[in-house]
Amino acid sequence: MALFRIERFTPLPPAEAWRRVTDWERHGGTVPLTSVTVPAGGSTGPGTVFVARTGVGPLGFDDPMEVVRWTPPAAGRAGVCRLEKRGSVVRGQASIDVCPTGFGSHVIWVEELRVRLLPRWADPLLAAAGRRVFSRELGVLLED
Repeated sequence: MALFRIERFTPLPPAEAWRRVTDWERHGGTVPLTSVTVPAGGSTGPGTVFVARTGVGPLGFDDPMEVVRWTPPAAGRAGVCRLEKRGSVVRGQASIDVCPTGFGSHVIWVEELRVRLLPRWADPLLAAAGRRVFSRELGVLLED
């Protein structure tokens, strides 16, 4: 599996940083060739499934993700969100933690990815590409 970790410090309070990094539809606006669909009226807690569609027209794939843990930050406690990637092309998990700091928040995003038909020797390349794309994405999501 390809593994990468991204960290950002932001002056945003934990509740606002959490809101931004768990606004799934907004993720689609930051990742190239990707849109995110969240069920209408759906909750955000455990059991919520949303789909990231990557591609152009009919050429692409769906990346369904299920929220398996949802603990928003509160009263000096870190927020923790865990996602399971359950697609036929992309499998794995993601973890997004939002920790309070003395001046704002520390956001930690960790992903473990496995892409079907991609040989294991390509995992370091996949991790580097993921780190680059999601680092940009996290920066955009946390911008003021």
